[in-house]
Amino acid sequence: MSYLLNALSFLFGLVFDAALTLLIVRLLAEACRADFHNPLSQFIYRYTNPVLAPMRRAIPNWRRINLAALLLAWLVMLLKRMVLFALLGVMPHPPGLLVLALAELLDFVLVLYLVLIFGWSLLSMFAVDPYHPVLRLAGAIVAPLLRPLRGKLIAGNLDFAPMAVMIGLLLARLLVAAPLLDWGSRLALGA
Repeated sequence: MSYLLNALSFLFGLVFDAALTLLIVRLLAEACRADFHNPLSQFIYRYTNPVLAPMRRAIPNWRRINLAALLLAWLVMLLKRMVLFALLGVMPHPPGLLVLALAELLDFVLVLYLVLIFGWSLLSMFAVDPYHPVLRLAGAIVAPLLRPLRGKLIAGNLDFAPMAVMIGLLLARLLVAAPLLDWGSRLALGA
């Protein structure tokens, strides 16, 4: 692959990943009932609502899961894959492309959770303002994953619940997302 194609792939991936991050954080914030008055939550809502509002009329929420945001995130990942395949000059098989987009979305969510838990636990060790918008939003999003282990994995004054959850997320990447990615790649490329 030429250097120009590498640069274009990187830039397109960056743009799609920024859009995916907004959609997934909105989805997770709604599911976790994060504080809407948080300035960061309002920023995410403001920039995702023009696209999601018309979709939500046709696609209702399921419990607290915003199905419109989930569908749009999957479509963004599908479009990203199609653009990256087009840059390579490869025409993928549609079923494989659908599975590959789903697998990459799952992997993206797992990595996002890893980053959020790591950042939240790192910031909580320092004297950071507990009302900081980033810390409050990250805390609200990671709380459902940490709640079952909270207070059960304490040694001294250290809570190892975030580490245990991160190990679980890494195992999910290795045992669920990676095989699904391999299967989707084989289907897409017809191998």
